[in-house]
Amino acid sequence: MMLKIKIVQRVLAGLMVLLGLLGNLVLRLQGQKQRLHPQKLQMMKMRSELDSSSEIDDDDDDNDDERYGLSWRLAVETNNNVGWKTVPLRCYKHVEKYMTGGQYEHDLNMIVDEILLYASKIQLDATTHNHDQDAWILDVDDTCISNIPYYKDKRFGCDPFDSPVFKEWINKGMCPANPVILRLFKTLIKKGFKVFLLTGRYEETLAKITMDNLHSQGFIGYQRLILRNLKYKGQSAVKYKSSIRREIEEEGYRIWGNVGDQWTDLQGDCLGNRTFKIPNPMYCIS
Repeated sequence: MMLKIKIVQRVLAGLMVLLGLLGNLVLRLQGQKQRLHPQKLQMMKMRSELDSSSEIDDDDDDNDDERYGLSWRLAVETNNNVGWKTVPLRCYKHVEKYMTGGQYEHDLNMIVDEILLYASKIQLDATTHNHDQDAWILDVDDTCISNIPYYKDKRFGCDPFDSPVFKEWINKGMCPANPVILRLFKTLIKKGFKVFLLTGRYEETLAKITMDNLHSQGFIGYQRLILRNLKYKGQSAVKYKSSIRREIEEEGYRIWGNVGDQWTDLQGDCLGNRTFKIPNPMYCIS
């Protein structure tokens, strides 16, 4: 009997020791958890701050690129930035948004409204023998008809100009009308002006496809479509178009207005009474 009691006592004593060890282990683990918890919270806080900072930096980068794009486009349209070959890559989103997001069309409408206001004040004298010599000149590419579908695949001018691919695009005859300029064209025709369409496209290879493309898009009733022939091959855009305008004036026409998307459309000699620049931040012809 005494032996059993001693065994029980020893077992209880062993259990007490084991419980004591377990209690110490639990306390130790709780202490580590309490020490680690603030550190973990601090790490989580730092990570959250870094993530937020990263988002802010991304937003700042986007805003910086947008502001840069606005400034760069202004420099282009005011002809302060000349001779550039490609659109800066950081302007890609800005130019894409400008050309396809509605602002480009809005700007065109404002410019055309100003052109038509000016044209409405021109009195065509039907009593004189040369009343039908009142002329306007409109550029073709990215004035009358648009190459935006082509430039979408070229990141709106961020990629270098690819002459063979561009010629393939032109030869499809699928350039859509610029509807705002089509409105201008039809109004000028209705008012009685003789509208000349002047392009740097080569007559030898692109005359028919250009004429068909223009007609299919509603440009019907113009006085003459003038393309670059071999006589003007290799000449700069300014020299070539100046020569054509001089020839038009020598025929007795009065050029009341001249509209183009490139500054080279509006420089040189025999510019007419007024020139009107429409936007084009996708490429520059020098």
